Amino acid sequence: MHRNDRLTLQRIDRLARDRLGPALHRAAVPLTITAWEVPGEPVPFAEAVTQDYTPFAVRGSWGRPWGTVWFHVTGAVPTEWRGVDAAEVELRVDLGFDDSAPGFQAEALVYRPDGSIVKAIEPRNATVPVDAGTVDLYIEAAGNPSVAGTFTFAPTPLGDLATAGTDPIYRLDVLDLALRDIEVWELAQDIWTLRGLVDELEPDRTRHARVIAALGRAVDALDPEDVAGTAAAARAELVDVLAAPAPASTHLITAVGHAHIDSAWLWPTRETVRKVARTFANVLDLIDRDEEFVFAASSAQQYAWLKEFYPDLFARVRDAVAAGRFVPVGGMWVESDTNMPGSEALARQFVEGKRFFLEEFGVEPLEVWLPDSFGYSAALPQIIVAAGSRWFLTQKISWNETNRMPHHSFLWEGIDGTRVFTHFPPVDTYNSELSAAELARAERQFGEKAHASHSLVPFGWGDGGGGPTREMIAAARRTADLEGSPKVRLGSPAQFFADAETEYANPPIWSGELYLEYHRGTYSAQARTKRGNRRSEHLLRAAELWATLATVRAGSDYPAERLRRLWQNVLLLQFHDILPGTSIAWVHREAERDYAGIAQELTEIIDDAVGTLVGEGERELAVNAAPVPLGGAPALGAGVAGGTTPVPVRASGDSWVFAHPRVTWTLDRRGVVVGAHDHIADRELVARGGATGILQLFRDTPREWDAWNIDAEDGALGVELLDAESVAVTGDGAGILVRRAFGSSRIEQEFRVDAETGALDITVRADWRERQKMLKLAFPLRVRAERAQSETQFGHVSRLIHANTSWDAAKFETVAHRWLRLAEGDYGVSVANDASYGHDVQHGAGVGGGTETVARVTLVRAPLFPDPGADQGAHEFRVSLLPGADVAEAIAHGFRLNLPVLSVRGGSAIEPALVVSDRGVVIEAVKLADDGSGDVIVRLYEALGARRTATLRPGFDVTGAQQVDLLERAVTGEVIAGVDAGVLRLQLRAFELTTLRLRPRR
Repeated sequence: MHRNDRLTLQRIDRLARDRLGPALHRAAVPLTITAWEVPGEPVPFAEAVTQDYTPFAVRGSWGRPWGTVWFHVTGAVPTEWRGVDAAEVELRVDLGFDDSAPGFQAEALVYRPDGSIVKAIEPRNATVPVDAGTVDLYIEAAGNPSVAGTFTFAPTPLGDLATAGTDPIYRLDVLDLALRDIEVWELAQDIWTLRGLVDELEPDRTRHARVIAALGRAVDALDPEDVAGTAAAARAELVDVLAAPAPASTHLITAVGHAHIDSAWLWPTRETVRKVARTFANVLDLIDRDEEFVFAASSAQQYAWLKEFYPDLFARVRDAVAAGRFVPVGGMWVESDTNMPGSEALARQFVEGKRFFLEEFGVEPLEVWLPDSFGYSAALPQIIVAAGSRWFLTQKISWNETNRMPHHSFLWEGIDGTRVFTHFPPVDTYNSELSAAELARAERQFGEKAHASHSLVPFGWGDGGGGPTREMIAAARRTADLEGSPKVRLGSPAQFFADAETEYANPPIWSGELYLEYHRGTYSAQARTKRGNRRSEHLLRAAELWATLATVRAGSDYPAERLRRLWQNVLLLQFHDILPGTSIAWVHREAERDYAGIAQELTEIIDDAVGTLVGEGERELAVNAAPVPLGGAPALGAGVAGGTTPVPVRASGDSWVFAHPRVTWTLDRRGVVVGAHDHIADRELVARGGATGILQLFRDTPREWDAWNIDAEDGALGVELLDAESVAVTGDGAGILVRRAFGSSRIEQEFRVDAETGALDITVRADWRERQKMLKLAFPLRVRAERAQSETQFGHVSRLIHANTSWDAAKFETVAHRWLRLAEGDYGVSVANDASYGHDVQHGAGVGGGTETVARVTLVRAPLFPDPGADQGAHEFRVSLLPGADVAEAIAHGFRLNLPVLSVRGGSAIEPALVVSDRGVVIEAVKLADDGSGDVIVRLYEALGARRTATLRPGFDVTGAQQVDLLERAVTGEVIAGVDAGVLRLQLRAFELTTLRLRPRR
């Protein structure tokens, strides 16, 4: 760049900072301010306005952490301001904002005396229009602390109300009435757009020179002593360069108004409720002022909160939805994690989300909107299509640590072959302000530019909400057709996807999961939250199954609304900063409390339904809600409890031995497994001199994003916990109890052998007191596996174990649900768990030479941010090792740990709800139809990864059967090959998910 150009730009920057900013308002007058501090949790407007307010002065301190202060401001608009041309009267507020982004500090919502909402106050959106001659407004100011600070990830007490302190943390810097100069404001937007453009234009080209020259003339035309009087003249110098059109081939950007609002993160859900109201109020204000602005918002839960707590605001949103200006997207209850929710839970995210949008607005989102979740399950494309959706959008894969995604518009193929048109915005942010740098980045990085010319940019302050601003819309207007910039149009996601799909008829295909090469610690942080999720999912399955049977067979009332409410509670807790364990202490403490309440209520539903089905009596019955036979009980039914004899322990020299017909397990005097002999395959799984089922302690000091990340280098810094304080046989003679101590922690390992399968069950009870450490349970095995099969929703994924490529090496910590399986040829070993999701599998050097495969289950971590007390205290995990397991046995292995047989007393057994002829077909859910018809909904899938035919025999008379989608709407499908005497013949492709509607005889 030439020296003169550089000097011109310096003049422009100085002028914009020192002259334009202060001149945005021609004048300001003070207001009368009174205040009332809420003594506890937030209160509604109707309660707040009845309180005693006391005088308050600008520059006064306010706001203890997480507290609320209501300000009442009154005054009059000066007579000389009324009717002034090119000017607007507005309230100006600075609650004490710092330079960090909106959503992470103080915010406020502004009310009229009648309780109607005007708009919100946020950093960078801190004005409120005043349309009358007088001012009388109430401001609900939230003293939310900046927990993240500048994201140095230092431990902070601010995330827990009990430790956050009580002293005020904010100062009211500005609260007055001001007269905005519209011409000066417009000039500021002109200069912001063109100044940013200069930095993206190629130096020494004509366009670059002309824009700088025009900016220079504008500076010359603007009198620093009379900015208001000369702003029009300065703008006139910029007209030509702003009017220069972009070439026809220029990249097109659909700019979608957006505000990513985390349903909980560095704030509790109670604050998210208020964030939604603030953001949506801001959006409605913009909709009223700009006829082309379109805003998209996901998460039915957030709309439901608005309906419950802000019904008048919700009514305005409903009107804006009807007008096509406020667009529900995503079709999910929340923007959930997709790695860890179980099969039915991920399906229910769509069922509950779409049902809400259909019931409340009469609209059905067709695009799945998950910009910020931490990787995406390979099962998701099929679930998306089964829910009736067409498109998928994410942004987070741009955070990959190692490899760059090669596509931005592509077909994403799931485990069953289903493909979904997917867009990955090349702008690399879901919080764009439509700056020249962001727009240029979107065009520069767009991977499909040889075949397509269209991308999407979500704009608006997000994470903590806030949304678009009038400045962002002004930027969109100026770049609609501007030489040197991509073309920007305001629009909706559906408009973008329809056009992009038409433009790009044959996009590339990405097959398998969208693994995020980052944030791998989310599979294991906050272990109690993860246990609560796993238990809730299985209790919901059992409650729906038994309640359905009790209704169909005994005429009981089906607790539909109760179950729906419980499902919605669980779905909320699967939000992508709750279930992954990346929220403040407040959030996870509430989650643990909520899970306890959910479990209690579901247990009541189960007990009532099972009691109805078995009747009165003293027979001991085994009740099995799993889709596989367990403990002598039939799948989806109950039988007379058998007299299973526990596998005893016997001493053998310095060792203890569990002798089972299928496997003999040997533990040495340290309480370590040193032998696992599979009698059926006649092979030993533990190398001579080696051990398995070993606790290993690793350093856990990620470079950044503590709760989110596990770094590869820490994986090499582990030690084995082999020393034992005591090793003893349990009182019943069927277990070995080992006590170990290290650091400040104590651990018990209890080893037992399942009498039915011969699997070794290891219960780990930890009093965990470590910091920045990670505990894993490791299984070095004499199995040379090429791949690890890991359970995912409605099937499993196979991941290569080697690190030949950077893509494979990056997957050093992966997610699995109830089980993973290692296979050497046709021989497999299953590792199942009851509460864990994080795993790593790698090849290692065996003792005495040779190679082995090491599978580890990550049990517990201890990150310091955002919750410095994360995972401290008591934990219990069950992990089980089953030699000689094929995939079907691995599935059964996982169910045994997660859905144990329930022992009850009653009069009669429960005939199975359904009987399927092939163990490769798994019944995922049995429930009554949501429409109240009394039809039975059965969700099932092919689980082994191959085409399959099977029969399904209902345990009740059926007069009709139909294939439906997740929302229980009829679809054209080929799954039901026929019905003969009430028995359905099914044909399923590999990993196919299907939902059936069965009509019982009434």
